[in-house]
Parts: sequence; C-alpha cells; structure tokens
Amino acid sequence: MSRIKSKDTSPELYVRSTLHQAGFRFRLHVKEMPGKPDIVLPKYKTVIFVHGCFWHRHPGCSRATMPSSNTDYWKTKFERNVERDKKEREKLHSEGWKVIIIWECEVKEKTKKIIFFLKKLHPHK
Repeated sequence: MSRIKSKDTSPELYVRSTLHQAGFRFRLHVKEMPGKPDIVLPKYKTVIFVHGCFWHRHPGCSRATMPSSNTDYWKTKFERNVERDKKEREKLHSEGWKVIIIWECEVKEKTKKIIFFLKKLHPHK
C-alpha cells in the first residue's frame, strides 16, 4: 500500500490540466483545510476531491470491490475512509465552501460539467 499514490494521480492530473486549459487557477492539497482537498479554487469558494472508486467506496461502481482476503481489516478501513470523507465534507460546508467530488470512473464527463458550473458562478470567465 505504500506505493499507492495519494497525490498527482492520473485522474487528478486530468482534472487539473482541463481546469487550467479552461483558464481556472487553483491551489493544490491545501494542508490547512479539512481533508486537504486535491484542488482548491479560492475565487469560487470551491474545493474538488478526485476520489478513487476503490479507496473511497464509490456506491454502485464495479471498481469498488472488496478484497477476498483479510476482509475484516478491509471492511473497517473502508468504513473509516467513508466516515472521514463525510466529516471533512461537512466541515468544509460549514465553513462556506462548495464541495465537488469527482470519482475516478467519471473524470472526463464530470470535469466538463464542473467547468460549466464554475463559469456560471463567475460569468466573465
């Protein structure tokens, strides 16, 4: 598990590249914020998490499989991940941030929708 990347994953790089090409500027992995969001757009008071379907348990996704060995360990680990994600989202919402989750299996279609959403928030972009 030590070789699993938590930053700069392929889906995250795709989202960052697409946002940047569309003219958006952002900060990365802000340590002071709950959950260290992958992308922070301060101008829009919006954060984006690019979640892996396996680690964050994307409901109904075929990538959110359960390992066949040591299932008790994995079940507990996944439950902690999901609970932590929920608490971090709630904290960000309470601080006035809009929270967007992009699942790795939906990166390309969702990124385009997010750009449209952000441009509606700030029309002169």
